[in-house]
Amino acid sequence: MKKGKGKWIVIAIVVIVIIAGFAGGSPEEKKEDNTVAQTENLIQDVPVIEQKEEETAEEKNQFGIGEEAEYKDVKITLMSYEESQGDQYFKPSEGNIFVMAEFEVENNSDSEIVVSSALSFDAYADGYSLSYSVNALMTNKKTQLDGTVAPGKKIKGVIGYEVPVEWKEIEIHFTENVWSSNKMEFVIRKE
Repeated sequence: MKKGKGKWIVIAIVVIVIIAGFAGGSPEEKKEDNTVAQTENLIQDVPVIEQKEEETAEEKNQFGIGEEAEYKDVKITLMSYEESQGDQYFKPSEGNIFVMAEFEVENNSDSEIVVSSALSFDAYADGYSLSYSVNALMTNKKTQLDGTVAPGKKIKGVIGYEVPVEWKEIEIHFTENVWSSNKMEFVIRKE
């Protein structure tokens, strides 16, 4: 609900209450008072429901696979992930495995945005910081998630990480602006 709309509803309720307070004692006026009271109850119920739905949407800050997150007209979805032992040229360190996370970013804003796998994303495996892995990306046939996205356009690609084989949870934080503190957090739980 927009803030301005809520203000007008409150003003309307106050006016209705004042009018009801000045109403006389005739049966016709009492009938109007009853109608005013019923209308007041209906008006009060609607904003409460809308406000709860809005608060629930704003409170969500963690997203899983297939869930769409949105901030300032930029939508981002973690599409999938896969593990890899590497190939004949690029292998993870002993005790580690490559994990590739595939994202789709949709720019619905009025200006272009830059998506950088190195600068737009921070990642953690079981609470420990990760760096993106060029070696992981070299073993993958999908496009790396880097580029400029024009208004109304999308980009899809993968980010690679080298993580311990026994990992349980990977958090990937995305921000559409390096200088912003607003982040969307995506969580991958090992199946």
